[in-house]
Amino acid sequence: MISGIHHVAISTPDLPRALAFYRDLLGFREVSRTTWGSDQPKIDQVMALEGTAATTVMLQLGAICVELFQFEAPPQPEAAATGERKVHKHGITHLCFDVDDAEAEYQRLRAAGVRFHVPPQDFGVVRATYGRDPDGNVFELQQIL
Repeated sequence: MISGIHHVAISTPDLPRALAFYRDLLGFREVSRTTWGSDQPKIDQVMALEGTAATTVMLQLGAICVELFQFEAPPQPEAAATGERKVHKHGITHLCFDVDDAEAEYQRLRAAGVRFHVPPQDFGVVRATYGRDPDGNVFELQQIL
């Protein structure tokens, strides 16, 4: 059962500029920062991309979180051949839904015809996967462990 929305993620070409807006101007508080290189196959699988490298910053304001992504790789595409927006393209990348059991929710939604990039992956502190809504927009199922 989905219990709420955790965060909205936004890909940006300029992380300092985005932080100046969301953190410094709007008053979001930085709660975490993560950087990874192109050697993270589980992250690549969840995102349905190859060789990702990025820095993310999670910001919080009250019960609302915004996650900012600055991808170093892969390069920005000119246009998606499939018509679906890739998750590293600049703009809002996905909505994240908190769930009690990522595997059970994945199975329930998959049985209803929802497409996913990969089954839920275990990242130690969270189990997560990305799926697509009927219009191709990306959402995440996240089970905090």
